Amino acid sequence: MKKWGSPTVFFFFFLALLLGAFVNWVDQTIITSIKGHEKSPSIIELPLKRSLDGSIKEQSRVSSYPVIFRPSNLSSTACPEYFRWIHEDLRIWKSTGISRAMVERAKDYAHFRLVILKGKIYVEKYKKSFHTRDVFTIWGILQLLRLYPGKVPDLELMFWCEDRPVILKKDYQGTNATAPPSIFQYCGHEDALGIVFPDWTFWGWAETNVSPWKTLSKDLKEANKRTKWKDRVPYAYWRGNPNVAASRKQLMWCNINVSDKYDWNARLYKQDWRAESKRGYEHSRLEDQCTHRYKIYIEGRGWSVSDKYILACDSMTLFVKPEYYDFFIRSMVPLQHYWPVSARNKCRDIKFAVEWGNKHTDKAQAIGKAGSKFIQENLKMEYVYDYMFHLLTKYAKLLKFQPRIPEGAVEVYSETMARSHGGLWKKFMAETLVNFPSDTLACTMPPPYESRTLEAFIASKETVTRQVARWEKENWKKFN
Repeated sequence: MKKWGSPTVFFFFFLALLLGAFVNWVDQTIITSIKGHEKSPSIIELPLKRSLDGSIKEQSRVSSYPVIFRPSNLSSTACPEYFRWIHEDLRIWKSTGISRAMVERAKDYAHFRLVILKGKIYVEKYKKSFHTRDVFTIWGILQLLRLYPGKVPDLELMFWCEDRPVILKKDYQGTNATAPPSIFQYCGHEDALGIVFPDWTFWGWAETNVSPWKTLSKDLKEANKRTKWKDRVPYAYWRGNPNVAASRKQLMWCNINVSDKYDWNARLYKQDWRAESKRGYEHSRLEDQCTHRYKIYIEGRGWSVSDKYILACDSMTLFVKPEYYDFFIRSMVPLQHYWPVSARNKCRDIKFAVEWGNKHTDKAQAIGKAGSKFIQENLKMEYVYDYMFHLLTKYAKLLKFQPRIPEGAVEVYSETMARSHGGLWKKFMAETLVNFPSDTLACTMPPPYESRTLEAFIASKETVTRQVARWEKENWKKFN
């Protein structure tokens, strides 16, 4: 029986550190570049402004926003390493390109079609998305065009706004298979097709009072300073809606039959969003939930937007094995940025992870800090916009047809979108409006993975995850 402080354990811990060092090496030195920084508002008159009391004012005439990108700083920093996944997500169309027929085949699934022509956006909507996911996704792309005016090429795409991919690989395999359709979505799956794109919450989730990411990430960073890690509650915390998925209902079992012997070391809370809205969301402020040493991430009916909020808390994230991935998570490393938890033995594995962390507080704290640092440094809005820019630019190069405006499409502007909404929706749009073009170039894209390098990286992550599972299994046998 191996002791948890034995050389074997330390070997795998340091293997995780080496994996993290590899990612950082590929990343190169990330220098913070501030895009769209504060300038004198006398240069350009904006359609939306804030008054001194914080309220939003509309200007009576449309602004004359620059249409040509003229950065004063022609230098460029290196993009974060996760940008390399852009090459992988588009690889399936690399040899064939993307025809109009491939785009049209995605129409049956899409919530909307988006066309960019000569720096303007046209949208044709097909069905209503949950909440205003489609609205804020379109809003985000509008802001990208304001950040880099005249630089985003002409293109035409379909967008799917649900939590799970909709197009499966198996339906487009075999000798008689048709070419796969192209569709943009918030997450991917190993058995699905699709192009992963940043989700709508980066510009705010008004229905749940979740602020735009630029604001919220700063609030989370400040919240981390309130309580030292070792002074935090020494249990694993999760708050959410368990009714959306069987896996979350199973997680809630870790609250049952808690005794001196069978305390699963988890503190789990059911979130009633309807009741919360009536109380003004006083119990759902994400920046108030960085109070435990450990936080649990678990998917809902599919991928969940909560991963970035949980990882940014400085707590060691207990990452229940996911089926889906978003645009940045694939470059994070187990035992370097989070602690992996199996989907089948959640309570057992959470109990072990918390006990291990409380015995090895320096190592547990280091994992939590590394995960938080990854999010805070690599997921700044500047990089989110740059990811969008590079993804759309490379996608446009694959198109084998001339984009056109469909009959049912309408042109959308930042001004008109903001004026057509009220309350938090309008507040978040005003808060995330890009006021000025970037002063610097977009970050420099890293090259594609070499196949052997990518395979080795994925295999190393799987090796670390399997070793943690063995520790958990052996520990369970020892005490039961």
